[in-house]
Amino acid sequence: MSTALEHQDLLQILAPDGTVDASRDPGLDDETLLRMYRMMLTTRVMDERMMNLQRQGRIFFYLASTGQEACSIGTGAAFEAADWVVPGYRQPGLFLWRGVAIKSIVAQCYGNAWDNTKGRQMPVHYSFKDQNMVSISSPIGTQLIQAAGVGMAMRRRGDKQAVLTYIGDGGTSSNDFHAGLNFAGVDKAPVVFIVENNGYAISCPTSKQTASETFAQKAVAYGMPGVRVDGNDVLAVYVATQEARERAVRGDGPTLIELVTFRMAGHSSSDDPTRYIGAEKFEEYKQLDPLLRLRRLLESKGLWDEEKDEALRQEVRDEVNGAVKENERVPKPELETLFSDVYAEMPADLRACLEAEQEARGEGKFP
Repeated sequence: MSTALEHQDLLQILAPDGTVDASRDPGLDDETLLRMYRMMLTTRVMDERMMNLQRQGRIFFYLASTGQEACSIGTGAAFEAADWVVPGYRQPGLFLWRGVAIKSIVAQCYGNAWDNTKGRQMPVHYSFKDQNMVSISSPIGTQLIQAAGVGMAMRRRGDKQAVLTYIGDGGTSSNDFHAGLNFAGVDKAPVVFIVENNGYAISCPTSKQTASETFAQKAVAYGMPGVRVDGNDVLAVYVATQEARERAVRGDGPTLIELVTFRMAGHSSSDDPTRYIGAEKFEEYKQLDPLLRLRRLLESKGLWDEEKDEALRQEVRDEVNGAVKENERVPKPELETLFSDVYAEMPADLRACLEAEQEARGEGKFP
């Protein structure tokens, strides 16, 4: 990591008008750039649809990432499929990038029989083992100590892999932020810590969250580089994360990356951001929209135009709506799933409880 970019300076490669700093351009091929745009657009369309479903009472909770799509796509693109991710709850684009099907994301929010957590988690608390992604949990900061532990295990095994984990600006005030970074720093664990600084911890602004000038500078206390990045610039996010991953895999230890962005929605479906954020702030960040920025780059390269954009938007809407329609036909998880995948061998008292319930319903015994 260049010390000129540590702590105070903001790494930016792709400007809001779509121009690129050639000296820092990662030189991604057209296919990758187009896939980044598709995944970012899919994330936004999915978020909009899921928020609408929540407002209609068809799901009970949702947490959108509107305005922060470049954070999850840029970081996800810089990591390898064999690497592990311990996510927070505002990275749906990362799941899409790593190959999670939209219908699986939707199923978890419905808590139906397709949901791989069998309806046991509240919505937006995903777990996708096939994509090396650890289950999301609500307690703030716990994912950082989990990521540190995974990284420490990797280092002891000699694995040439890294761990990616995320937290919001408010989460940096948690005890686990200190514990996670401290353990990883001391052990030189191959972990990349992402702080998505979107300006607010629910309604608490960063000015009331920390006395530090930046979140990146907190890295100094833990013996690791801290880099501050324009979180709405998918190229800068990619470059910073790729360099941090390479450093981790070399055995040089963890990195803290602060992604400066803005949440163009509420903290969750339970929140009204207009109560604490002025309309002028939303207008300001509309001009810095990460999707618009990447689209302008694609247009400048002759890869994109209005017709292609409308066609992709309709394709994505159809895909998301199709996933919703499919999931609404899926029943709730069977009662037996409360027992069937908890123990390798079901204890006698639980088996007796299950069989009594089945008998009361006039069903056969559980095999």
